[in-house]
Formats: sequence, structure tokens, C-alpha cells
Amino acid sequence: MKKLLSFVLCLMMLVCTLVGCAQFATNNPGNNGESGNNASGDEVVLNVYNWGQYMAQGEDGAIDVIAAFEEAYPHIKVNYTTYDSNETMYSKLKAGGISVDVIIPSDYMIGRMVEENMLLPLNFDNIPNYQYIDETYKNTDYDPENVYSVPYTWGTTGIIYNTKYVDEADIGSWDLLWNEKYAGKILMFGNSRDAFGIAELLLGYGLNSTDEAELQACAEKLNAQLPLVQQYVMDEIYDLMDNEEAYIAPYYAGDYMMMSLENEDLAFYHPEEGFNLFIDAMCVPSCSQNKEAAELFINFLCDPEIAGANMDWLGYGTPITAARDYIAPEVVDDPAAYPSNEVLERGQSFLALPQEVIQKVEELWLWAKTN
Repeated sequence: MKKLLSFVLCLMMLVCTLVGCAQFATNNPGNNGESGNNASGDEVVLNVYNWGQYMAQGEDGAIDVIAAFEEAYPHIKVNYTTYDSNETMYSKLKAGGISVDVIIPSDYMIGRMVEENMLLPLNFDNIPNYQYIDETYKNTDYDPENVYSVPYTWGTTGIIYNTKYVDEADIGSWDLLWNEKYAGKILMFGNSRDAFGIAELLLGYGLNSTDEAELQACAEKLNAQLPLVQQYVMDEIYDLMDNEEAYIAPYYAGDYMMMSLENEDLAFYHPEEGFNLFIDAMCVPSCSQNKEAAELFINFLCDPEIAGANMDWLGYGTPITAARDYIAPEVVDDPAAYPSNEVLERGQSFLALPQEVIQKVEELWLWAKTN
């Protein structure tokens, strides 16, 4: 049902998008019908750097977002590459030597990159579809004046487990990840922020602790888990859970939605201690060579029909209410993707931490995984 709907929408939206984009180019003569720093008609290469499994590219009949964009803007060629965590993306850009035009970091990382002058202010004249972003997702802690980012998704973390092997009596808390009954079949986040977040919640701390004693206690909690962990993972989780090589993993609800299509025995819950409630947003890094083309790409992704078809495949929450009309009902009605308000009240957001705290967490994380 879901993939069939996406296939039909893909055909319908390609036509609508071409008309809409042509009108946008006509109404914005400064673009000359093209984009980027390109006034001659030469091809612009737009470098998009995104999380893995985080944009529909025609799988199983879903919309191919990049192909549709390139059809709408024939002089823009998208070079699409992926990363597995905010920290990986940050490190690549911080090291320099690469040119990237669009990135989709999480809230706390956007705040950090703003502080370090790693993002460019957006020209919203090139992003008229920003009007469709719900007010709930504007004026955030990480971008209070809505200068550097446009929300792409929102989502939650929780625990994915295989109902064939995990007893229902054991679920409910994050402590399932420390249950010795499942030793060797437990996966853990491969990035420090999400891993420490779980430990903070279990120990009753806030998700943004800067207290050294609390961070040390979190490291010890994570170190106690080490003998039970099969692997520390990010994108690798897909094959491991689908092939039943592992039974339990903390991860993002949207990714669970995709994994559950491949393995019907997988289930998901939001732990009782709370969870990370996040927004991922589209930004233009300071190394961009094609800012205007980047803004056109961001605008394209904010079209309600495009956003709806993309999220129908992706399974994450959309910050565009109008996009829900183009998402399969079983996705919108699934409590993993769209939790109730009662559940959402248990969510907490990550904030940008001071540099010295980030460094301390990284040191403790390395210790927790290796000692």
C-alpha cells in the first residue's frame, strides 16, 4: 500500500513539479531559469551530503527525489553522498578540503556549527516553500531567528527489538540494553551523543549535562554494557536486525519504520525514562560553492507533495502539516512515527554543548568502549 501510493505520487508530482519550478524560475528573473552561480547555462554540480537512508531515491517504487529535482532543473547535477552520524559530517567539514552545498544535521549540531561560523545565512527569497513549515518547528534553540536552517524531519529515539526472541516482559525501559539474557545480540549506538543520552536518562540526568561527575557516571554505565554489546553501529543496523544477527538495538523511529517493512517481527517502543526528540534541518555550509542552487534544492524538498512522498518512504515525522495528505495513512497512524502527545511529553532535545564538554565526552566514550 505504502509503496504503491508512492509510485503513483511519483508520476503525478513529477509533472506538477516541473510546472511549479518553471513558474518559480519565471517569477525570479535573477535566477535566469537556472541556479547556483551559473548564468551561462553551464552545468552546476550540487554536492548534497546527507545521512544514509535519509532521502527517497526510487526504492520499491518510491519517488526518486534527486531525479525529480534534476528533471525540474536540467542544468543542476546532484552529487549525493552520505554520512553515518552528525560527528562524522562535522569532522569532514571541519577538516576542510571539500566542497559541500547542502547538509542535514541534527539540532544540537546546527547550534554548534552556527557558533563556529560553519553555516551560511539563507536567502529565503529562494525558498518560498518555507511558508509551509509549521510554526512549531521555527524559532528553535539552535536557530532562534530562523537564519541558518530549514526543518527537514523530526523524530524520536527508542528501542527496536525482535519479537521472536525478546520477551515482552523485558521491554519498557532502556535497561533492556543491559539485560544479560541477550548478551551478544545487543547493538548500541556508534556515536557518543546518543549513547551518553541513553545513560543520562537511565541515571536520571538531563540530556545536556555538563557535570563532570555525571558524565563519568554515564561512562561507567556504558562501560558496564560493553561485555553484552555485539557491535557499536549506525547504518549497519539495517542488515544486522533484518538478518536477525542481532535482536535489540537503540535507534531512530523513522529507520525502524523502514526496517519493519523488511522484517515484520521487529517492534519499537519509547522507553519509560524518556528519549531524544530531535529536529534535523537543511543547511548550507560555509564551504558551499553553489549557494543559490542549494537553496533551490531546499525549496524543492519543502514542497508539500515532494515532502509527503519523501516522508512516506522515509517514515520520519514531517514538519509540514500539508505534506501529510501525501503520506500513507498507516505511516501517519503509526505511534512509532507519530507518537501521541502524552508520549512526546517524555521527549528531550539535545543542545549544543561547550567544546570542553564535547572533548570530555569523546574521551570518556572511547574509554567506555575499550576498557
